[in-house]
Amino acid sequence: GVKAVIAQSFERIHRSNLIGMGILPLQFTNGQTSDSLGLTGKETYNIDTREGNLKVGDTITVTNSEGKKFDAKVRLDTEVEVEYYKNGGILHYVLRKMAKDATK
Repeated sequence: GVKAVIAQSFERIHRSNLIGMGILPLQFTNGQTSDSLGLTGKETYNIDTREGNLKVGDTITVTNSEGKKFDAKVRLDTEVEVEYYKNGGILHYVLRKMAKDATK
């Protein structure tokens, strides 16, 4: 049920693995941290994914269940990663591509 992960930073392999599973990696901006924002991890979050129209380098607004808003950088760093995310991960991407190619 995890749809996104918000962190201060990501190692490349961890970020890639999240995208491969269809999970959106988000990074705090402007030196913010969960502590500086007063986040406990027990909140629920509303993440404006722009109805799936995310682009490389986007920054989006995150609102928690207590009404606190902050910006987060979308860590989809290449167009291929954007496509993987839009398709729900690499497995769904490959299956859709195979199905599309089979109908040609």
